[in-house]
Amino acid sequence: MNDNNKEQQGLQLELPQDVAQGEYANFAIITHSSSDFIIDFARVLPGVPKAQVKSRVILAPEHAKRLLAALQENIIRYENEFGPIRIPSQQPAPIAPFDLTKGEA
Repeated sequence: MNDNNKEQQGLQLELPQDVAQGEYANFAIITHSSSDFIIDFARVLPGVPKAQVKSRVILAPEHAKRLLAALQENIIRYENEFGPIRIPSQQPAPIAPFDLTKGEA
């Protein structure tokens, strides 16, 4: 467990019923300014030329980087348990984790 998790153990989250159901999204668009990262989660349906944004999340750059690290850690855990995630239209994912010090993904 890292230091951030230890500090947040006392944090209690409230999950309202309407949010608990979640929103299905199969497409995301990420943009940024000097002060924020904006992630729009959308749902693309076959035969429908227009995608509908279902949720928008706005993050400070520091939180965006923490999210990247948390996603990477969870993907590694997932793949260790269930096997590699295959993305047919892309090159195979790198075996080693991203080097977060270079600002690349």
